[in-house]
Amino acid sequence: MLDSFLQKGFDEKSCEYLFIDNTEGSGFEAFKGLNQFLQQAKGKYIILCHQDIIIHDHDRKHLSERILEIEQNDPNWAILANAGGINLKWIATNITQGSGKVIKEPKLPLKTKTVDENFMVVKNSANLALSHNLSGFHMYGPDLCLIADVLGFNAYVIDFNIIHKSNGNPDESFRRLRKAFIKKYNHAFRGRFMTTTITRYYLSGNWFTAWFYNLQPIKFFVRQYYKAFKPKKLYVLEVKKDA
Repeated sequence: MLDSFLQKGFDEKSCEYLFIDNTEGSGFEAFKGLNQFLQQAKGKYIILCHQDIIIHDHDRKHLSERILEIEQNDPNWAILANAGGINLKWIATNITQGSGKVIKEPKLPLKTKTVDENFMVVKNSANLALSHNLSGFHMYGPDLCLIADVLGFNAYVIDFNIIHKSNGNPDESFRRLRKAFIKKYNHAFRGRFMTTTITRYYLSGNWFTAWFYNLQPIKFFVRQYYKAFKPKKLYVLEVKKDA
């Protein structure tokens, strides 16, 4: 992997290579380890990738051209990748498998909801980070995309084909992390009342609920209902023993 990067123009004079050594045991899982990279990296762009990829077809010049293409069309991008989920049915993939089979999406670039973790380019100035309350070696691509979306950034699948020797391993650890991921974001994106020092409002992923509550007449009737049933006075009856 490292040799292929060097051969394709990612030289050590202009590129910074960071790594975490887990050969003596997994001291860092993906969320914690990649957060360390995102905090330490000094470059304008940060490549997060698997160790089982080979840069073979495209090179650094080609990647720079794809970055410029996205930058000119959408300066609010934060993540680029070679595979991801565009919508519920559309999976865009631009990868050469270890077997030599090329999976090529013809309509690139594409804005995406999620990215595959084998190869990701992150814009350093976006100041992204992975979730503190998730851990493991799966789902960190979708996690990064959701964080970027909340911050106002977009993600894209681009034309940068590489060899990825693995076809993925959705084992039991993947299923556990998928469950934890869903639980975390169901809670994070829950509807809630918000109160500041000068206003109050309701947030909800359901547009009708948010719209209905935040109508001023509705809030007026809610307040009137509360006032009507709120006790006006509270009495305490004290009975003395010698009375």
